[in-house]
Amino acid sequence: MTVPSSLQQLIQALKVLPGVGPKSASRMAYHLLQRDQAGAANLAHAIEYAIGTLRHCRHCNTFTEAEVCEICRDDERSRRQLCVVEMPTDLLMIEQTLAYQGLYFVLMGRLSPLDGIGTKDIAFERLLERASDGEVEEVILATNFTVEGEATAHYLAETLRARGLKVSRIARGLPVGGELEHVDPSTLAQALVERRGL
Repeated sequence: MTVPSSLQQLIQALKVLPGVGPKSASRMAYHLLQRDQAGAANLAHAIEYAIGTLRHCRHCNTFTEAEVCEICRDDERSRRQLCVVEMPTDLLMIEQTLAYQGLYFVLMGRLSPLDGIGTKDIAFERLLERASDGEVEEVILATNFTVEGEATAHYLAETLRARGLKVSRIARGLPVGGELEHVDPSTLAQALVERRGL
């Protein structure tokens, strides 16, 4: 028996999600169609709305509905510190610690030469422009402690130091190989407090 093309298209679409393979995508598709068509319609609408509404913040590159995000508009935040993270989920985790009051820059990825991801595939040029605005005094690198995250931090540190900026790295209070979005806020807060120069 062949799978109808529309169902096959839905399964293929669900497989783009991280950690979702063919079996999981198939189970999700059948569940949505068989047991929760209203939920499926709501999901489709929410995705379409998000794609049409969200954009990248002009300053920090995170997702926002306005030209400049809420954090970048906050006059209470220190303009002297810029924390560089890989993804918006990492920014949200650091915000939950309440230990950091500076600004951010979101790369939307990390360097991974083996996967063909270079400086043109992340917001590298925008970061250099943002960090060189004359207000930023310290760039805090908060990339993940994975091989790719470490390589990204090393490359950024070399480039930013060459521009005369103070560069620090969050401390290794985080587990090696860990992702920021999976770390508890107190561990992440301690890592920020104990960051070190590179």
